Amino acid sequence: MKGSCLCKRVSYEIQHFSPHLSHCHCSMCRKFHGAAFATYGTVLQQDIQFRVLEDAMKIFRSSDIAQRGFCQHCGSSLFYQFLDGRGTFDIALGTLDEEPNLPVEAHIFYGSKPQWSGEFADALPKYDKEHDLP
Repeated sequence: MKGSCLCKRVSYEIQHFSPHLSHCHCSMCRKFHGAAFATYGTVLQQDIQFRVLEDAMKIFRSSDIAQRGFCQHCGSSLFYQFLDGRGTFDIALGTLDEEPNLPVEAHIFYGSKPQWSGEFADALPKYDKEHDLP
């Protein structure tokens, strides 16, 4: 499965997700994406290959526990990555060039969502904090 930033200076290819997809409503993801929530898919480091032109990808350490990758040219939010050595990337699904092969499983940090975003009437479970999906 392939993906890229808006200007195509950063692209990637994923072998498969491992295995979770979720909507995150935390304040950092909202700010990073400029939206009510961000949708991510978890990928093991060995299952993704990045191709970066002109040193386009930049990393921002957004907290003591995570860093975020983005394209310095077009501003596309690409991923976040925990700094605890778990060896994963959480890829922003909006950067996929194809449809993912798994459904979104849950809303996380739902307790942090802003009132202006309303309620989500879908059947997905809603967790107030980070949740380790089964």
